[in-house]
Amino acid sequence: MPDRSVPPIGIVEGKKPHIERMFDSIAPRYDLLNRVLSGGIDQRWRRRVIGEVLEHDPERVLDIATGTADLAIQAARQGVDRVVGVDISEEMLEVGRGKVRRGLLESKVTLQRGDAEKLPFSDKQFHAAMVAFGVRNFEDLGAGLAEIHRILKPGGKFVVLEFSRPAAFPIKQLYAFYSRFILPLIGRLVSGDSGAYTYLPESISVFPEGEDFLEWMRKAGFQDLRAHRLTFGIASMYVGYRRR
Repeated sequence: MPDRSVPPIGIVEGKKPHIERMFDSIAPRYDLLNRVLSGGIDQRWRRRVIGEVLEHDPERVLDIATGTADLAIQAARQGVDRVVGVDISEEMLEVGRGKVRRGLLESKVTLQRGDAEKLPFSDKQFHAAMVAFGVRNFEDLGAGLAEIHRILKPGGKFVVLEFSRPAAFPIKQLYAFYSRFILPLIGRLVSGDSGAYTYLPESISVFPEGEDFLEWMRKAGFQDLRAHRLTFGIASMYVGYRRR
């Protein structure tokens, strides 16, 4: 693959407090909105991520931008001994803690407030790390990816699930219409916060996807990179490893 410069959008100053406030405000209805807005297909995407993460039977997994802990809970239910979820939104974490308690998973899942760009863990602590719909919210994308690389053990796998932009007609046009008009309307009706669901398509439109995002991962030290487009390119899964 030819060497390319990293797209110049890696740092968005002042983004972090905005993201924290936004997710605090929608936390009580976040899970419902995910199911409604995706028609439930997000659950299938998350299962794909878990399948990748579990491929090498990791004992300790970090879930960054865990939100309400969907991925962390699924990983624990499928046999991971220890899952740690971090997020900057305390309200999202509180919803997640309730789900962990109800699922009787407190011995396996720990949720704590944490910044993806300054992870509160020493080097080489986790066998795998995952992020679902969170990397585009990093204030400093390069710093966040470097931190995730730092906390992985040699051989550790990193899996990212993120929205992307369909390219084929007519999915591209339908998706653009849905994102611009339908998604903010449903978001406002269900959550009372239209801003959060206006931010969503805006953030997707500027996020580096496909080979551009793999280049960000490469710059952070990840190797053996691959990308998979899911459901006509509405979402993408990225995989990389820390090799030493």
